[in-house]
Parts: sequence; structure tokens; C-alpha cells
Amino acid sequence: QVQLVESGGGLVQAGGSLRLSCAASGSIFSINMMGWYRQAPGKQREPVASITSGGSTNYADSVKGRFTISRDNAKKTVYLQMMSLKPEDTAVYYCNVRGSYDVSWARAPFDSWGQGTQVTVSS
Repeated sequence: QVQLVESGGGLVQAGGSLRLSCAASGSIFSINMMGWYRQAPGKQREPVASITSGGSTNYADSVKGRFTISRDNAKKTVYLQMMSLKPEDTAVYYCNVRGSYDVSWARAPFDSWGQGTQVTVSS
């Protein structure tokens, strides 16, 4: 099994910054895509940013130029640096990690989600 533990959420004023972290653990063989999603009250979960094993990144238009995603492969951790935060960034942020892990004598794919961390931006 693969577990994800998120940290770094909180309350910040508009214009402020926060850094989210998500660490993966378990019998992981390889990690491919790592990403962040968010879900605001009454809205569907939406993708925020993603990063491949090769370091290619993709961002939602709403966060381009303000958020930066990065990963530390040795620590199996993905980060989301959020700057110039706006009240509309308020949401529960979830990390998502996809890869493969060892189970018995085989290798299986996994697609795991973190528990979510609240980010609240006050105006």
C-alpha cells in the first residue's frame, strides 16, 4: 500500500504565501506523476498543478505565475509553493501521486490521494 501525508495548509492574508508538502511512503517502486488538486465549498475538485518524473510541469491558468510545483524524488515528496494568494484560492488541497508499487511477487500501479489540507485566504 501507498500512503500520502500532507502538511503546510493554514490561514493567510491575501497576498501572502504558503508551502504545501506531500510525502509518499510504502512499498513504492516508482513514482510517475505527482500533482495537486483543490476543492472549494460547493465546487468540484479541480487540478492545480502536476509534475512528471522528468520534471515537466503543468498548471491551471488560474495559478500560473503564482504557484510553483516541485518534487524531491529521493524523499518521495511533492511541494506546492503558493504566492500572491487570493481569497479565491481558498479550498481543501489534495495531493495525488501515481506510480507502481511492489505487492507480493508482483508490481502493481497505484493512484493515491492525500487526506487534504485546508488553505484559507482572507481578504
